[in-house]
Amino acid sequence: MLINLFKTLKETGVPCTLRELLDLIKGLEHQIAFANINDFYYLSRSILVKDEKHYDKFDRAFDIYFKGLETLDDVIQAMIPDEWLRKEFEKFLTEEELKNIKSMGGLEKLLDEFKKRLEEQKGKHEGGNKWVGTAGTSPYGNDGVNPEGVRVGGEGKQNKAVKVWQQRDYRNLDDSIELGTRNIKIALRRLRKFVRESREDEFDLDGTIKSTAKNAGLLDIKMIPEKTNAVKVLVLFDVGGSMDPHVKICEELFSACKTEFKNLEYFYFHNFIYETVWKDNRRRHNERMETTDILHKYSSDYKIIFVGDATMAPYEITNAGGSIEHWNEEPGSLWMKKFFNNYERLIWLNPVPEDHWDYSASIDLSRSLIEDQMFPLTLKGLEDGMSFLTK
Repeated sequence: MLINLFKTLKETGVPCTLRELLDLIKGLEHQIAFANINDFYYLSRSILVKDEKHYDKFDRAFDIYFKGLETLDDVIQAMIPDEWLRKEFEKFLTEEELKNIKSMGGLEKLLDEFKKRLEEQKGKHEGGNKWVGTAGTSPYGNDGVNPEGVRVGGEGKQNKAVKVWQQRDYRNLDDSIELGTRNIKIALRRLRKFVRESREDEFDLDGTIKSTAKNAGLLDIKMIPEKTNAVKVLVLFDVGGSMDPHVKICEELFSACKTEFKNLEYFYFHNFIYETVWKDNRRRHNERMETTDILHKYSSDYKIIFVGDATMAPYEITNAGGSIEHWNEEPGSLWMKKFFNNYERLIWLNPVPEDHWDYSASIDLSRSLIEDQMFPLTLKGLEDGMSFLTK
């Protein structure tokens, strides 16, 4: 039975291994979970799932395997008598509901007829007394008036059904979830390079043990510089215009970056990078920094992250004078190439859904300028981007 569960998990994308399956079997042998489906659910999830982003995939596999009618065959294979299951099922039905089932020829006949009508029916049906639909007297469907039926989805506003048949919709947690500061911090931690250059000291356990042993057992405490993340990051944020709907996620990213990176520098730009950037949006007309100075000031080992939707008129990238705020002597594409050639690692994080990128000429231009090193601003995209920067 657990072999089939394991196969279902693999088919739905949960990356579990045989070692974890054996651990689950061992846990059952020690009766950590016994005769309780909820206990088994939490035990199996804690053993088989190693990353919380796969929880929804696990729920989907668990539901497919244990809650569908097709699992009756698996239960029989596990040598559980059918009569036991039937009695357990009948506990949840009233006397009136049991009579209704018998009037239809039993539960098996009711479900068999339901499957048969689903195969025969070719489209949506509303009203009537035969097909699977809504607001009718057929024993199969939703919001009808047959008290002996199988409800398909919905909430069953008028009458209670003998059985509810509903397909559940799932939303995967990984790859496209809405980011929060905590999730961003976890993803940013992939971009780490620890060195012992801190002025703060920390206790050196291994050194203390060795020194104490050499000192005939007399305690000799050793301290070493604390490890710090030495990676240097320069983030450039697009602000204003089409970026206004993405302010929240950019604020969360900015907050997480300030927490995770000790050596962090940041600047703002509008739509695309030109000859100047700024640090304070309130004083951007008076206090700007030359982009050339940035290229000279920050060494090539800085990790460069552009954050923006790259959504604009293509001429804003390709033409001199393309900026909508001022006359730029050199096109934005030239400045982006200077960044790309000056730094070892550069990426662009885009809050626009990735499946929309191909419909935007400006996004396509931006991607080509940085050799397709653009990543969606999602959990998966952020993880992939940080992994690229660490290469």
